[in-house]
Amino acid sequence: MVAYAAAALSLAAAAFAQTIPDLGFTTRVSAALTAHYARKFGPLTPDRHAQWISFASAQKSLPFIERLGAATGHEAGVLQVVNDTINRQVKFLDDKAHWGVEDYWATPAESIGSGGGDCEDYSIAKYYLLKELGVPLARLRITYVRALKLNGQAHMVLAYYARPDAEPLILDNLDPRIRGASERADLDPVYSFNDDEVQLVQGGRRGKPSQIRAWLTVQERLVAETRI
Repeated sequence: MVAYAAAALSLAAAAFAQTIPDLGFTTRVSAALTAHYARKFGPLTPDRHAQWISFASAQKSLPFIERLGAATGHEAGVLQVVNDTINRQVKFLDDKAHWGVEDYWATPAESIGSGGGDCEDYSIAKYYLLKELGVPLARLRITYVRALKLNGQAHMVLAYYARPDAEPLILDNLDPRIRGASERADLDPVYSFNDDEVQLVQGGRRGKPSQIRAWLTVQERLVAETRI
């Protein structure tokens, strides 16, 4: 479960400097990392990683970013394949049941390798896959919301902005249809973030992504994955 905003936006002790631009990319997942996670998650991990890598490679070769750029006004149709693929490859599992803790944000390799995760894990995996496929960071924002149909339960989605002033398209695991934010009255946004900044919806206050402890921890684990 996603921690509420007050906890999630607590200041980290030190800022994290991302030194590797392709952290979390599927096609940079090493055989050693896959083997490491297979020991942890079981014998299905290599096949799960292989399917994930194959999908990313195929989308790159099309190439995805050119199709997205040519789909002005119809970007949802291009983005849908990424949304569907991650939703299909990751089974929804509560953090407590899956990871043994109340709140855990997994790296894409962990989510895919284990075959499970919850809303933030879906959003993180989609974020890094689209980033790998060439989508500029400015167009992507992982967004913390309250799911009003679930009594205001904390939830996380990925928002795609075709332009800075455009209505975002929402990539979600609860509703697999990619629609504009105005069509998602069931979601009450609280804050959003990417590699560059975090922004509160109310008041527009901005900060550094290192202010979100769980996101900082994900970044640190991504760096650790490159060393396996």
